[in-house]
Amino acid sequence: MSDYLPIFPLKLVAFPGERLNLHIFEPRYKQLIHDIKDNGRKFGIGVYLDRLMPYGTEVELLEISKVYDDGRMDIKTVGRRVFEMITFDNPTKGKLYAGGNVHYYENDPRVPKTVYDEFLFYLKELLRLMDQKVEIRPLDVDSFTFSHKIGLKMEEEYELLQMEKEADRLKFLTAHLMRVIPVLREIEQAKKRIQMNGHFKNLDPLNF
Repeated sequence: MSDYLPIFPLKLVAFPGERLNLHIFEPRYKQLIHDIKDNGRKFGIGVYLDRLMPYGTEVELLEISKVYDDGRMDIKTVGRRVFEMITFDNPTKGKLYAGGNVHYYENDPRVPKTVYDEFLFYLKELLRLMDQKVEIRPLDVDSFTFSHKIGLKMEEEYELLQMEKEADRLKFLTAHLMRVIPVLREIEQAKKRIQMNGHFKNLDPLNF
């Protein structure tokens, strides 16, 4: 499926399902929001690394929370679908902002239970080590739910965004967690050793 979307390049990766609050202050993006608020309410967040990347996320404008006297806006959006840009017009004809033809990929949500269970096991362990008391409800968590909070680099988040199969995304995240968790465990042990060194100890005398 293809579509033409206004494009808002940002130095971040937006994931489907993610709630994203934005402060709009540039004239081109103020125009963009005014154009879509009563006409479709969708635009694309293009990922900007060292350049504008071909993959991004379609987001839906949920509300304009505040409009300032100078026209700046605070808006609330939610990520919907991942797209690949086929063409890019900067600017779109007759507008200040960019746009482009995009193709939406078909997400494959199928995941073997063993793959999902392994991911949840390591995710829970990471959150425990980080002292994050978060209730994890199976089936409420997918590959995008915690992806901003587990230490991925932006380039890794972008790599995740391009994967069309949920099973592949979960395997990618599990591999990352398996690399990170041993480091955090070592830090946890080091903290305990440091705490122990700050207390008096009863040591048995050595008999020579």
